Order: sequence, then C-alpha cells, then structure tokens
Amino acid sequence: MASLQESLSKFKKQQEKCQSTLSSIAAKAGSSKAASSKSLPPHTSSLANAKAPATPVKFSNDTERLQHINSIRKAPVGAQIKRVIDLLFETREAFTPEQINEACYVDVNANKAVFDSLRNNPKSKHALKDKSQLLVLIRKFPEGIAVIDLKDSYPTVMEDLQSLKASGQIWLLSNFDSQEDIAYPNDPRAVIKVDDDLKQLFRGIELPRDMLDIEKDLQKNGMKPATNTAKRRAMAQVHGIPPKPKTKKKKHEISKRTKLTNAHLPELFQNLNVPGS
Repeated sequence: MASLQESLSKFKKQQEKCQSTLSSIAAKAGSSKAASSKSLPPHTSSLANAKAPATPVKFSNDTERLQHINSIRKAPVGAQIKRVIDLLFETREAFTPEQINEACYVDVNANKAVFDSLRNNPKSKHALKDKSQLLVLIRKFPEGIAVIDLKDSYPTVMEDLQSLKASGQIWLLSNFDSQEDIAYPNDPRAVIKVDDDLKQLFRGIELPRDMLDIEKDLQKNGMKPATNTAKRRAMAQVHGIPPKPKTKKKKHEISKRTKLTNAHLPELFQNLNVPGS
C-alpha cells in the first residue's frame, strides 16, 4: 500500500512539472509575438493578426496527373499509337514529337517501337479538305475509287460521300469480292471502259419478265430496287385501274417477203423454216 502511495505522489509531481513547463513555453511565445508585433508598423501588424493560417500545400492533383502520364507511357505500343493517331485525326495538324508529348503524354522520342510504328503507319492517299475537292477527285476516276482510300482524308469525308450520293452526283456500290464500297462519278460525259468479258456476261443474262421477280433478285443480291412493283400494283387495284396485259414476245420468222441481205452466204439459210415454201 505504501509503494502505491509513493507511485501516485511521484506521478502528481511529474504532472505539476509538465504543467509548469507548458505554461512557461506559452508565456514566452506570447511575449515574443507581442514584441514582434510592436517592432512592425501598425498597418503591417494588423494585417499579420488578421491573416488566416496558411493552408497546407496539396499535391493530390499533381500526383494524379503524374500517375496518369505514367500509366500512358507504360501502356502497350498499340494503345500509345492510337492516342497519337486520334490526336492527329481530331486536329488535322502537324505535330513534333515534343508537341505530341505535351498534348497526349506519349513520349515518341523515348519509345523506339512507337516511333517506328508511327513512321510506318499508312498515310492518307489523298489530301482533301472539303466536299467540293472530294467530288473533283472522284470525277477523275470514272472506273471507281475505293472509299477506304478516302476515309482518312478529312473528318467529315464519310458524311460528304453520303451527301453526294443523295444528291445523285456519285454512285456508291459494293465490291462483292472484297466487300468494300467503290465511289463512281455519276457523270454521263464520263467515258467508262468496260471489259469484253463483262459485256458478254451482261448480255448473256436473261432477265425475268415480271418486275416483281427482278426486284426479288436485286434484294437477294443485297441491292435496293429503285421501284416497288407490289406497292404500285396494290395502289392501282385500290383506284380500280386494271393491270396491263402481259405482252407476248413475237417470233420473227423469215417469209418470202423478207429481204435477205446475206444472199451471197446461202449456207446460213439452209435449215430455215420459211412458211409457204
């Protein structure tokens, strides 16, 4: 019991000593502050007293930015190349490696793989700026120009192609072999060279006699017919318009009155069935 009492008395003495030390420190701080305020001019002293305590500097924003830059530079080569290409597509301007680094944080000079890939990346084949230049270029290719060669020319080139098609100034047709769109000028003055094989193939195709069958064949091959025979016939029925009778194709037979211009080649007419002969 006596040892416990001694421990408590020692603890109280330590508390009293600490309290006196803290009081003396506070008194000294107060006196030094008063002295410093007295040494300053009156207006400076009032400003110093009114000034709020300085807020601690926060590095969170800068840290996040540095982490973002670090994640970009540690990303795969393909992802870094995409960032640069997206930047070039959006701005349509020329950039130095330093400017690329500032704009999208891709350090081209420090990454040889990115540098080589960008240098070897295929560029746009045609330097175009607007729809009028696009139309002039297409008209220089009467046999067609691939849309894939045009799509990187400027940002709205695909919209302009659709606009030119809607206005009837160009045709956009699909290539069944490569599934790529080809742009053709819709200019009747253009001279188009057609291969003899294609001519024979075209002339050898026998078209259905009914327009409904023709439209079905077009749709089957992925093409939209310019006519709608089913709708037209339905409207005609509603208005009581009788359908046109189907015309039968007449067989042209050679009669005695037929003038044979190739009479000097009798072997051509040996097996002809001439009525009344």
